[in-house]
Amino acid sequence: MEYKKILTNRLGIFLVAVLSCTLWGSAFPVLKISFTEMQLIPANALDKTVFAGMRFLLASCFIFIFCKVFLRVRLINHSIKNKIGFKVILLGLFQTSLLYYFFYNGLAYTTGMKGAVLSSIGSFFVVIFAHFLYRNDRMNYKKGLGLLLGFAGILFVNWGKEFSWVFSFRGEGYMIISGLVSAVGTLLAKELSKESHPFLITAWQMFIGSLFLLLFGWSRVTAVIMKFTPLTVILFIYAAFLSATAFSLWYALLKYNKAGEVTLYKFLIPVSGTILSTLFIPGEKLTLSMFVGLLFVSMGILMINLVPGITRNSSD
Repeated sequence: MEYKKILTNRLGIFLVAVLSCTLWGSAFPVLKISFTEMQLIPANALDKTVFAGMRFLLASCFIFIFCKVFLRVRLINHSIKNKIGFKVILLGLFQTSLLYYFFYNGLAYTTGMKGAVLSSIGSFFVVIFAHFLYRNDRMNYKKGLGLLLGFAGILFVNWGKEFSWVFSFRGEGYMIISGLVSAVGTLLAKELSKESHPFLITAWQMFIGSLFLLLFGWSRVTAVIMKFTPLTVILFIYAAFLSATAFSLWYALLKYNKAGEVTLYKFLIPVSGTILSTLFIPGEKLTLSMFVGLLFVSMGILMINLVPGITRNSSD
């Protein structure tokens, strides 16, 4: 298969990984601009919950079409239906519903740049949890140094212009909780990837998670969520597209390559998210403390992923 050749040579891996991480990073300015255009005030959590549900429902449809048309896999196979059905529901609850409830509402109370850097905390939680869950993923000095650099970066991000502590539980706090939930979902997805096609698992968990979000918020949502403008329609479709595309490309890389060799590129997510936020969100500027925090977080993720065997598709 031609696409397999692309995903297994060095140039192809580099280009696909950079594209995936850049797409994920672009979500921060896209969502911040969408919130403003649709007049979704930070205090109204239900509107953003429904918006998230609609986005991932559309994203799951994109992946279902991809699985059916290009991968030619059955959307409801024996494994999904009987063997891991409940686990997929649980994954949808963590990886989509809870994760993006806290992510969307946290992002509404902080800047796109801060959100881009704070979102990377999930990578560090994964390393901590893996120490206790997997015998061959124990903490060592390189991982410890990576964690210290990452958390130091998060501290720097929260210093204001006058080096005063700036922290909001509903803003930065929610972003950290979303990282914790993301880590749990990542480890659960790691287990499920052995049972069925990873693209199909991603599609189903997005679909189920989006239904939870919609059911939770739809009955009490205000009318403002339905006031789509031409710009917000474009941003909404792009937000769904970037999720479907980034996850599909990323899992394609993991299917044909060792996870430890491609996760190195994840440090590009906070980098691209911060740069794109400064370019497209009015009033957001890259301060010295933000730059230092961004540098530390990138170094921390880089350090962790340079250690062999940190992330694998098998739980061992």
